Amino acid sequence: MARTARLRHARRGGGSRHLSGTPPDLVARLADAEIGETFNQYAASPLLPDRLRSYLEARRKAEVVLVGEAAGYRGARVSGIPFTSERQLTGCGPAEATATIVHRVLAELGAEEDVLLWNVVPTHPGSETSNRRPTRAEVEDAAPFLVELTRGRSSIAVGRLAAAVLEAPYIRHPSHGGAAAFEAGLRRVFATIGRRRAPVRRFL
Repeated sequence: MARTARLRHARRGGGSRHLSGTPPDLVARLADAEIGETFNQYAASPLLPDRLRSYLEARRKAEVVLVGEAAGYRGARVSGIPFTSERQLTGCGPAEATATIVHRVLAELGAEEDVLLWNVVPTHPGSETSNRRPTRAEVEDAAPFLVELTRGRSSIAVGRLAAAVLEAPYIRHPSHGGAAAFEAGLRRVFATIGRRRAPVRRFL
């Protein structure tokens, strides 16, 4: 992909471990963005930009970022938070199997507050009732946001698309029977990246 080299260079911020936090206008720029034919949930709801901004602030010192493919129709399209369902946030609305697995495994590892969750494409490719794989153009359109949020952090790629975009350890996506492999992969990667616990504010 055209953006791959740039993303690889930015993955660890050119070797720096300094985390400067989330650029203050990232969420506003995301809400204004047109990422191919994807549905921009942050432009469609006044609640979701504020929710995402609070989440990014809560995870601003996280040294690890878990990167998936794109927002899901039962997950971030509704909740505004990657790998997170509305039901996990409010107790109402749709649940998402992937979100449930990701948060359960991170909680069991004692890492839920230490890891930033993000997607290669933060908006939703698909309809209100389905997902589709992002196009190459959509991945490239979303690249600036990915660069900003992976800079200075250790990245873990969840699924093949994220692994193709980032030079980062690959782990199996938890959907379609992949929960056990996801958990095993995450445990394996955490054992090798030298994760340091960061004092961050709880969001969920």
